[in-house]
Amino acid sequence: MWIINGKIITMAGPVIEKGYVRIQDGLIMETGPMESNSTLKDQCGQGEVILDVKGAWVMPGLIEAHAHIGLTEEKSGAIGDDCNEQTNPILPALRGIDAVNPLDPAFHDAIQAGITSVMTGPGSANVVGGQFVFMKTHGRCVDQMVVKAPAAMKIAFGENPKTVYGDQNTCPATRMGTAYMLRRELFRAKQYLEKRGSGELVDKDFDLEPWIPVLKKEIPMKAHAHRADDIFTAIRIAKEFDVDITLDHCTEGHLITDEIAESGFPVIAGTDLTSRSKVEVEYMSFKTAGILADAGIKVAVTTDHPVALIQYLPICAGYAVKCGLSMEEGLKALTINPAQICRVDDRVGSLEPGKDADIAVFDGNPMEVFTHTLYTIVDGQIVYKQGDEE
Repeated sequence: MWIINGKIITMAGPVIEKGYVRIQDGLIMETGPMESNSTLKDQCGQGEVILDVKGAWVMPGLIEAHAHIGLTEEKSGAIGDDCNEQTNPILPALRGIDAVNPLDPAFHDAIQAGITSVMTGPGSANVVGGQFVFMKTHGRCVDQMVVKAPAAMKIAFGENPKTVYGDQNTCPATRMGTAYMLRRELFRAKQYLEKRGSGELVDKDFDLEPWIPVLKKEIPMKAHAHRADDIFTAIRIAKEFDVDITLDHCTEGHLITDEIAESGFPVIAGTDLTSRSKVEVEYMSFKTAGILADAGIKVAVTTDHPVALIQYLPICAGYAVKCGLSMEEGLKALTINPAQICRVDDRVGSLEPGKDADIAVFDGNPMEVFTHTLYTIVDGQIVYKQGDEE
């Protein structure tokens, strides 16, 4: 397949104002400027698809770095809600992949918006919620859609765990309780790993094994934290146990920018396209992403679907740009930044040779509300073209 006459935004170099992308066997083979249509057509093999996009924006497929798509299904109510196992505050062995329903209509909404991959997994009811999976948005079998699993370990601070378990009159009923339970679990996991390394252990512990890639820094802890003090607690515990985290939501991040920058941890900001539904989001603002990016912090944006609908991801980035995030950083926040934060940038996030041919073609800037998705391509296959929804 060839995509020709496009404005090629590779996210890995300068914009090619009139260029092409060549795809083969599901991978990007090359990008470059147009020489002439006839020259390119001579290079094309017989029967190859040629998409002449006539000046449209050709970008890496957009990436949602924090969502619960497939776990909290649209239209299904409580029957389709598998997001939170609210029966035990510490459940690291839960796997989000086991609850994802690829037939959730939200996946098609994502594809229509040019979103080709997502990080999805358990919610924030538990101190340790379980393992996230990074996956493509197109397919019927989740096992065939997976890019990375496990991709992160979900942890949560603040109102959600203390409310869920405080109402059950059990720990954690306070922020202190949340921090205590997470520390205790990490302490146990670290001891377990040390014993395994020494050969002292023979039998594996099913509930502690999932911590090994976290302790080895192969995957991060995915820290749900809105309020400044919760963000500080997340950073404090991560430093104490020498593990990596992503700061998800980071609603009051603009109040503690220097400290977050010093920590070196990236931020997945949002969602701000919703109401201030609880105390810890009272300072919610689209300006947060821009302030953090200006401080040198790597930032992605999120809808936290279904808190805001996943198809509004590019609009969330657009509002962030309106409130101070640069246009370049806005595009990065939808593509290469979430790919790097989710540690899948060897596969997705930019248009470079050897990467997955996950591509979105728009008739303008995707962060503008009137822009249409013309094509969405996943693994080199056209999975949506404008008009399919009619």
